[in-house]
Amino acid sequence: MAGKHLSQIVAADAAGIALAAARLRAGGIVAVPTETVYGLAARADSADAVAAIYRAKGRPDFNPLIVHVLDLAAAEGLAIFDARALALAATFWPGPLTLVLPRRADAALAAAVSAGLPTIALRCPAHPVMRTLLAETALPLAAPSANRSGGVSPTRAEHVAKSLGDAAPLILDGGVCSAGLESTIVVLRVDGWQVLRPGPIAEAGIAAVLGSAADVTTSGRIEAPGQLASHYAPGKPLRLGAQSAAGDEFLIGFGSVAGDYNLSPNGDVTEAAAHLYAALHAAAAAPHARIAVAAIPGGEIGDAINDRLRRAAT
Repeated sequence: MAGKHLSQIVAADAAGIALAAARLRAGGIVAVPTETVYGLAARADSADAVAAIYRAKGRPDFNPLIVHVLDLAAAEGLAIFDARALALAATFWPGPLTLVLPRRADAALAAAVSAGLPTIALRCPAHPVMRTLLAETALPLAAPSANRSGGVSPTRAEHVAKSLGDAAPLILDGGVCSAGLESTIVVLRVDGWQVLRPGPIAEAGIAAVLGSAADVTTSGRIEAPGQLASHYAPGKPLRLGAQSAAGDEFLIGFGSVAGDYNLSPNGDVTEAAAHLYAALHAAAAAPHARIAVAAIPGGEIGDAINDRLRRAAT
C-alpha cells in the first residue's frame, strides 16, 4: 500500500541500472533520478506500462505525461519539429526543458501519454543515470514525478519511498536532484509560444532563442503536467509571504527569515529551488498543523518557485 516503506532502493551503479533497464524493458515501472526531480519511469510505447504509472500515482488520466528521449533523433521520430523547436533543442538539450509539439501520426507511443491531445511533451534529460537508462533500453520513457498525484515532488530516493511505498517497487538512488524543480514546459503554437510551466530555464532564455515574446493566448485545457490549480500539496494549510510563524506553523525561511528550515540563508534563489521540495517534505512530517513560507523574490527561477508555492497553497 502506498505510504509504507516496501520499496527496494538500490544504488544507481552499473548493477542497479542493469536491473532497472531489465524491468523497464519488461514493462515494469522504476523510480529514477533526473536533474529536476525523481521520475516514475515506464516504457512510453506500452499502454499497460503507462497505465501502471497512472495507477501508482493515482494520477487523473486527463493529465498528460512527459516522454524522455536520449537525443534529438529519437525526439524527431515522435514529434514534428519546426525551426523554433530545433533551435530550442540545440540550445537547451540535454537539460530541464520540455517541448510540447505536434505528435507524429505514426509515433510509437501509447495513446495515454498524450491524454487524448494531438501533442506530445518531450524532454531530453541531462542526468547521467537517466541518460544511461535511455541508452540501455533504447526506449522512450514516460516519467512523471515519482510521488502520489498532487503531492510534493521527490528530490531524494527516500521521498519516493515515503510517498509511493510498494507502488514504486524499485527506486534507483542517484542522490539529491541538482535543480530541485520540474522542467520548464514550452508549447509551440502556430501563432506563437507559451510557457505552460515555469522551471529552471527562465522565460527570458526562451525568448532570447525564439526572438519574440510569449504568446499569451491559452487553450483553456490541460496541455502539460503541472497545470492543475492544486498541485505539489504538502497536506497542510500553507501561508505565503510570512515574516514569522504562529505557534502551530512550521516556518520555511529564506534569507534573513531563518525559520525551521531555511531554503537559502544567503538569499540565493537557485539554492532555494534545489531545497524547496525537501523543505515541504520536512514541513509535512513535522508536528505543526500548518506551514508558513517566507517571501521568495520573483524573476527567473524565483517565478518558478512561487508558481509551485501558489499551487501548493491552493
